[in-house]
Amino acid sequence: MIRGDDFYQYCAKAIRQSPQVDCHWGEVVRQESLPDGAALFLDNGQIFQGRYLFNSILTGMPVLATNELYLLQHFKGQVIETAAPVFDPETATLMDFRVPQPDFTAFVYVMPFSATKALVEYTVFSEQLLQPADYVEALQRYIQQNIGQPYIVKEEEFGVIPMTNHRFPEREGNIIYIGSAGGQTKASSGYTFQFIQKQCDALLAALLAHGDPLAAKTSTPARFRFYDSVLLRVLARRSFPGQLLFTQLFQHNQLRDVLQFLDNETSIFQDLRIITVLPKRIFLKAAWEQAFCRSGL
Repeated sequence: MIRGDDFYQYCAKAIRQSPQVDCHWGEVVRQESLPDGAALFLDNGQIFQGRYLFNSILTGMPVLATNELYLLQHFKGQVIETAAPVFDPETATLMDFRVPQPDFTAFVYVMPFSATKALVEYTVFSEQLLQPADYVEALQRYIQQNIGQPYIVKEEEFGVIPMTNHRFPEREGNIIYIGSAGGQTKASSGYTFQFIQKQCDALLAALLAHGDPLAAKTSTPARFRFYDSVLLRVLARRSFPGQLLFTQLFQHNQLRDVLQFLDNETSIFQDLRIITVLPKRIFLKAAWEQAFCRSGL
């Protein structure tokens, strides 16, 4: 786990120490690709021009094409501290499905910092957000039933990540899209951070080697896009419960293999071994519909 504040401070320190970087604050009004570069317009009237513009701004839900799906991964976390030691600081809980699964997939993960302090995060895959009180109630119920110690809440966080197989553009002229806006969020899991690091490494390597970041290939390989689309379709249609899907993936495969699969780093032979533990009829049907049907759901 990398805490957000630590990551921001680390980056800010590196930026402050670089004479090649200037920081400006303002609301982005628009961006424009030019024949010999790109321009950025801020609400305070400032205009910045450069050879390339790297854009990570994701604005709203995209217009979905045929067979594109869109779910949200939304989560609320609380850093809690208990009076008595109850956590194992050496062990994290990745996906605990011992929470109600009404018409969406939900789980909790627990990241201990010490024997008495941990981040407890309630996560949901669904089309719509819940009411704010619903997240708090789910966390309180989970902590009461599975941790069972009096506690105080030290910090809170909330976030929303798009889970979609929509093909976000990699570029628009000299505007290069990065992060979620550049398609770096994995559709079937919401994983983003590590993919952003890989994308930035590839763009930098291309810039250093060719003087052109557009020479980098940063799109997700086609077979992983298809796997993601099939898994997303199954989750969206609830044709197979999400908690059973992920449970079977982890229960019948080596942990390292599953994590490599979720990071798009497995071979096709590993892929076949991993996905064959899932119900074949359901997933073959979803794969057929994804490949040949003419509607998102």
